[in-house]
Amino acid sequence: MRTLRPPLCVATAAALTVATFVPAASAGTPDVQPQAQVGVSSLEGDLLAALNSFRGARGLRPFRSSARLHAAAMRHSGEMARYGYFDHASPSGAAFWRRIALYYPMRAFRRWSVGENLEYGQPAVGALEVLQDWLASPAHRANVVSTHWRDAGIGAVSVTNGSGVFGGLPTTIVTLDVGFRLR
Repeated sequence: MRTLRPPLCVATAAALTVATFVPAASAGTPDVQPQAQVGVSSLEGDLLAALNSFRGARGLRPFRSSARLHAAAMRHSGEMARYGYFDHASPSGAAFWRRIALYYPMRAFRRWSVGENLEYGQPAVGALEVLQDWLASPAHRANVVSTHWRDAGIGAVSVTNGSGVFGGLPTTIVTLDVGFRLR
């Protein structure tokens, strides 16, 4: 887990420990042809339900579904699928919290923070498998059980030929963006 302290916000992220790190391009946008991407809305809904069930069983408040965080998560899962990388940074190398802030803005809030969990696997990856993977990793688990986060958005994308780190294989990529804002 890493903590970044941009002006007036705190952002935390967890990186999947079994994933291969591939640095994002340092300049410009990679020259990659887009491929077919399919949103996996049933996985998104099932995963939010599983997260909230897990949290509820431990006396934690459920995450509120956030359309803004969902949009940020979908963008990131889509970019990772399109450009064949797996990282919290955007293809340009920008920090994850900058991307999330475009959708879940910090303006007009006294306190603002965001976090992110990532996962990728075979197309049939299920919500409970994703949750179990995150719970097995201390950094991911910290985001799942945090009493700080209030809002959540999940973006899941499946591709038939995952480029780059996905080795040309059918892949499902999941991003969980979590956040907190206080006026």
